[in-house]
Amino acid sequence: MKTVKIVGVPEHFNLPWHLCIENGEFEAENIDLQWQNIPEGTGKMCQMLRDGEADIAVILTEGIVKDIVAGNPSKIVQIYVQSPLIWGIHVAAKSNFQTVKDLKDKKVAISRLGSGSQLMAYVNAHENGWKTDNLQFEIINTIDGAVDALTKGTADYFMWERFMTKPLVDQGIFRRIGDCPTPWPSFVITVRDEFLKKNPKIVEKILEIINKTTQDFTEIPNIDKTLSELFNQKIEDIQEWLTLTQWSQKNLSEKAFIKIQNQLFDLGIIDKKSTFVETVKAL
Repeated sequence: MKTVKIVGVPEHFNLPWHLCIENGEFEAENIDLQWQNIPEGTGKMCQMLRDGEADIAVILTEGIVKDIVAGNPSKIVQIYVQSPLIWGIHVAAKSNFQTVKDLKDKKVAISRLGSGSQLMAYVNAHENGWKTDNLQFEIINTIDGAVDALTKGTADYFMWERFMTKPLVDQGIFRRIGDCPTPWPSFVITVRDEFLKKNPKIVEKILEIINKTTQDFTEIPNIDKTLSELFNQKIEDIQEWLTLTQWSQKNLSEKAFIKIQNQLFDLGIIDKKSTFVETVKAL
């Protein structure tokens, strides 16, 4: 039995992994896939790949491209979710902010440096014509930290996946004043170089299993009800999310990689570029 350490955020996107584990599909192939939820998100997962604490990460595209450029010894082996991630722009329910324009030069809550919540703040600033040099950050680690920061006023706004944050909007804790979709596929599957070099067939088998599940995910009976109960979401929100989410079973093409990297460079998120071969590994 080969032990494989995999990490991802505790969100609806990753339910296919849990279903495959619970159904014993990896175990049947002699793979002990040990999933760990990482509520801190992309920045933490990048660090875990670097430190050898994780072999595989299901991770935000922009975050891992940035970290591989910065020296993370890992490769993107596949796109996991092709559709953009829709980031909701949230403020405290009782704040005076009414539109996204009101947030110019205000302090943004981010989970960690290098996280998707930080990188998307740059994307949002750029789209609104703001100087990215003026962005101010408050590190809050988790969604609970964001609730605390926005409620106390130590940060002014918080960007996070729209549907996962919806319960906080419904409860009157946050108000969503805008959306900012990623201009690239949202999630990719990334493997540490050392693990990939030693275990290419294991990685291929893991991708084969997860791809079979994501291909038919929306056809699973009562999947909307299951997701609604697991993630404390209204069923109509989950149904909307399911219609918007497009899974992928393909690798990141060189053309798509170049486009993403150029966008990150133009936004000032990266200050140098990597090559396709250094970043992506076709299996």
